[in-house]
Amino acid sequence: MYKIQANASGTRSIEVSDKHLETIMRYTLLKNLIDSNGIVDETVLEKLKLNCRSILESQKEIDKDLMDLCLDVIYNTNMKALGLHNLVLLFVEWQEKTKEEETAE
Repeated sequence: MYKIQANASGTRSIEVSDKHLETIMRYTLLKNLIDSNGIVDETVLEKLKLNCRSILESQKEIDKDLMDLCLDVIYNTNMKALGLHNLVLLFVEWQEKTKEEETAE
């Protein structure tokens, strides 16, 4: 389990599990999310929320992992632009670590 800081003062955080990160990877939720300027703001967060909502609505059966990700992380009341920025950083770090572990095996 990981914790990401959700606000600038550090008083709010969101817990992110490996399962959440795997779901982000499976649905490639962060791909092409951030514009070329590299700035993560509330608009980017709204785009992610809309993408998740679209995926959920298009499925015949609800994916429990995606629903958990949405409820626990993406639609978390503490999630703001800084939280999403930290989630992206965590995901990149987690992905690199996962690739290293697979290579070592």
